[in-house]
Amino acid sequence: MNTILRGVVIAAVVAAGVVLANAFFVLPEGKQAVITQFGRPVGKPITQAGLKFKTPFIQEVTFFDKMILTWDGDPNQIPTNDKTFVYLDITARWRISNALVFLQAVNNENRAMTILDDIIDGTVRDLVNKNDLVEIIRSSDWKPEEMGFGPVGPDEQIRYGRDKISALIHAAASKVTPQYGIELVDVMFKRVNYIDTVQQRVYERMISERKRIAAEKRSTGEGQKSEILGKLERELREVSSRAVRETQEIKGKADGEAARIYANAYNQDPEFYAFSKTLDAYRHTMGENTRLVISPDSPFYRYLKTVK
Repeated sequence: MNTILRGVVIAAVVAAGVVLANAFFVLPEGKQAVITQFGRPVGKPITQAGLKFKTPFIQEVTFFDKMILTWDGDPNQIPTNDKTFVYLDITARWRISNALVFLQAVNNENRAMTILDDIIDGTVRDLVNKNDLVEIIRSSDWKPEEMGFGPVGPDEQIRYGRDKISALIHAAASKVTPQYGIELVDVMFKRVNYIDTVQQRVYERMISERKRIAAEKRSTGEGQKSEILGKLERELREVSSRAVRETQEIKGKADGEAARIYANAYNQDPEFYAFSKTLDAYRHTMGENTRLVISPDSPFYRYLKTVK
């Protein structure tokens, strides 16, 4: 009898332990849970971590992430408003904002990814179709003058730019996702690339644009060069003219001083002055093989005939 009673007690303890074990569960940090009873949600989603209670065996717990999750779409070939095809690789971040609605409308993260494919891809295609290529490939704060470009034409003016178009895609898609219990955090262009048939044309345009900028730079440089050379030549002429003037002034002063010295010397002894000048003339006119044919009464012969 005691053995039977002991067995019953042990069975009751085990059963109670199993019931208690099934009645409590732990909600980890970064998770949220929805309790269901026979497949139908019971109460509000549980978002605070800790030890939680549920009706054992009857109720089940479904866990969902509270963390921000990443969605990566497949690259798509989409035409822009100006009929240019581009490959767009889009990424987005999202989280489960309402676990109860998410469970009822989506059930699991894999299906959520499929729903986001439809929502985001459709929104991206719609906005890209309505905007020109330049809006997709250039950022919203793009300023041509800061990049070394001159004034751009009306077909290159930026209305939105890639960043604002990303924001528009996010705003449009965010209006749809709450019905699935999903909050779309942001949407970003991960990569934008041209299709093969467009790349060569784009490269040619880029080369042409760079050549135009280089020609403008060269033209500006040539203009500055001409201006500098003109200024240099003008300054050189001014310096040369001033040097010639100063040379003439110095030469005039020297000639005047020499004439004054000659005049003083002549006045002091005219005969000696005449004799000295005649000797200078002899030195410059007669060499070793020089012959002079002069008359005896020539002034040039005056001092020669007095030499004994």
